[in-house]
Amino acid sequence: MTTSPTRILGNILYWVVLAIAFIFFMFPLVWMLITSIKVRADVTSLPPTFIPWLQFNPTTINYLAVFTRVSEAGTVVASSQANTELSKFPEQLANSVIICGIATIAAVLLGTLAAYAFSRFRIPGEGDLLFFILSTRMMPAIVVLIPIFLMFSLAGLRETYLGITLLYITFGLPFVVWMMKGFLDEIPKEYEEAAMLDGYSRLEAIIRIVLPETLPAMLATAVFVLITAWNEFVFVIILNPSKATTVPPFLYGIIGYGQVEWGRMAATSVVFLLPVVIFTFLVRNHLLRGVTFGAVRR
Repeated sequence: MTTSPTRILGNILYWVVLAIAFIFFMFPLVWMLITSIKVRADVTSLPPTFIPWLQFNPTTINYLAVFTRVSEAGTVVASSQANTELSKFPEQLANSVIICGIATIAAVLLGTLAAYAFSRFRIPGEGDLLFFILSTRMMPAIVVLIPIFLMFSLAGLRETYLGITLLYITFGLPFVVWMMKGFLDEIPKEYEEAAMLDGYSRLEAIIRIVLPETLPAMLATAVFVLITAWNEFVFVIILNPSKATTVPPFLYGIIGYGQVEWGRMAATSVVFLLPVVIFTFLVRNHLLRGVTFGAVRR
């Protein structure tokens, strides 16, 4: 059986387009990684260099500067001249992991339970309520910055872990409710009804039957909620400028008022990306299942 020239040409075009798309999306990350192992002279050299050991000598000084104060007047210096006092980055990275992790888990669990209620029960004005929940995602978050700032100031939630965590949970809930309702609608109600006929309570049926079935969808949703909270900048720099601060303001602080330390900024960005990349890698199998969730039909 011979393959037609049209089919061969189509396969070639498919792989060419796929390769171009891969290069387009991966090039900024590769550039950031390469920049993180360059000294300033190599970062600003023209034409730019890309191949370590052949075109430039790689260095780890930028990564050392991420975790320690390996700087002098805002400039990364040789390690022999460096002050090895710990920087604020490890603390702020831990803050990001704690705050965003708790916010993601809470938003996914609470949003899934709310979505279950919308999916399984007849709620008066359900369409209006769902639209109201969705409408909170329509406006830019910056619009509510002043009211939230005033509320947090009056309630004593500024500069606290609790305040910024509650805020991230609030921002993540609408997305979770809408995503999980679509997934839960695809699970037949008969599963829970059969479990309750066997003596399970409604809550036990949810825990033992529904949650295991929706786990791939919950993990897929959690990835997007985590990324949104992980990258949030404006609210944390306004509400928590000095305590319970996450990494994005630290990245902004590297710019400073003098010459930008591009190597140190790139190294900080690489380390900042690692927790999200690791989490996404660990749940990669569930991501595909979450996207194709609902294959079981009544």
